[in-house]
Order: sequence, then structure tokens, then C-alpha cells
Amino acid sequence: MNFILYFFVMAAAMLALSHWLPGFHVSGWGPAIIASLILAFLNVILRPILWLLSLPFILVTLGLFLFIINAIVLWITAAFVPGFRIDGLIPALIASLALSLVSMLWKAVTSEAKS
Repeated sequence: MNFILYFFVMAAAMLALSHWLPGFHVSGWGPAIIASLILAFLNVILRPILWLLSLPFILVTLGLFLFIINAIVLWITAAFVPGFRIDGLIPALIASLALSLVSMLWKAVTSEAKS
């Protein structure tokens, strides 16, 4: 059940970001839920490949390049979902940071509930 709720929490975070962050647009719940599902899929499939290919940059920047990888994966998600648009790298970077924080909070809250 937590797995399904996670996608709704991420969709709600995307909707909230679309009202707060200029350059980040989500037209409704449908595109937000589809975007959260595709983002999860791309994080499983594409993110490890990008991580491996950019390992020298990650090492040189002491891990900060991982934020760029997250933004790129979010930007690719926007290319696949109609009704979900990102107007540049800076909004993608800020949105990926915010969505990462929401994800970390969700995992912290649900792991405490299991204990």
C-alpha cells in the first residue's frame, strides 16, 4: 500500500511545485501520476547507466554531478508525458532537488512506521 501512496505523494509534490516554481508545469493529476510512474521507471533503468557514464565527473565534483543527473532524468520524463513540461535546466535542477527531499521524507516517515 505504501508503494502506491508513494506515487500519489510524488504526484502531489509535482503539482505543488508547478504552482510554486516558474518553468515547471504540470496540468493536472493525470499527468502528475503518469510522470511519477515514468520517473520511477527511468530512475531504475536510465539513471544507473548515466551514473556509470559520468563517474569521472561525479568523482571530480565530489558527487555534486548527481544533482545534474537527477535533473536530466526529470527532463527526459517531461519529454515523454504530455501535460508535464520543464522550461530549462535550472527549473529541472530545483524540481529534482525538491522531489528528492520529498522522497527522502517519505522514506523516513514510512520506515519509522514499520519499526
